[in-house]
Amino acid sequence: MRIIHTDDIIKNISEMCIEANLYLSQDIKDSIRRGKEQEKSMLGCRIFEQLEENMDIASAEQIPICQDTGMAVVFLNIGQDVHIDGIALEDAVNEGIRQGYTEGYLRKSVVKDPIFRENTKDNTPGIIHYRIVPGDQLEIIVAPKGFGSENMSRVYMLKPADGIEGVKESIWKTVKEAGPNACPPMVVGVGIGGDFEKCALMAKQALTRNIEEHSEIAYVRQLEEEMLEKINRLGIGPGGLGGTTTALGVNIITYPTHIAGLPVAVNICCHVSRHVKRIL
Repeated sequence: MRIIHTDDIIKNISEMCIEANLYLSQDIKDSIRRGKEQEKSMLGCRIFEQLEENMDIASAEQIPICQDTGMAVVFLNIGQDVHIDGIALEDAVNEGIRQGYTEGYLRKSVVKDPIFRENTKDNTPGIIHYRIVPGDQLEIIVAPKGFGSENMSRVYMLKPADGIEGVKESIWKTVKEAGPNACPPMVVGVGIGGDFEKCALMAKQALTRNIEEHSEIAYVRQLEEEMLEKINRLGIGPGGLGGTTTALGVNIITYPTHIAGLPVAVNICCHVSRHVKRIL
């Protein structure tokens, strides 16, 4: 049995909230640079240049890449041989978020109630997903999610007869309707299978996968490549101002489902695809 104290969890999550908002992961940086090289629209190329400049300024000046520093989404993969010592785990995660967003001077965007909308003033509570896995480590993924793109996401409860073509139509339609509102070039996370909430969770998880990696399942890998090509033919382009790069990547996760259903979730993320992973 390995003991991990919640003080370490608080410290790491605090640092990760700041890191995720100031720096993009290397795969996203590389995809933005590739996008600029491949973009056929002159205006689109200028947008890519501005995105690169924005990344460099954020890093050099230690300021957020985007003014919307997101709602903190935290994935915890907890080894079954780990014992958490200290305060309640959920309280520790939220304390880490509170410290990160307060000490990092990040925008606080969370309201206590969805109707009465009083700001909590520290960006808590976060959205926390727990998973028990083999081993004696704790993997933490912090993925702040802005709502310009989150609002463009969709869940579809398709019929089995809709098949793969129904899945393709759902992805394509979601991106087309999002248009410039999701701050393209975007990353598209897709969950297929499970049930109503499982497919949405998979779509969110898919956004944290390295954009340069593809599914190990042959048909899913082919679907990722095909949908990226179709999405980029929409012509929405960088900043929604037209061009050949509407999406930087399409990441898909699948799961078994019921004989009577075909759930599909499409979770869109803007080009500021923020996610940081640490293992304790």
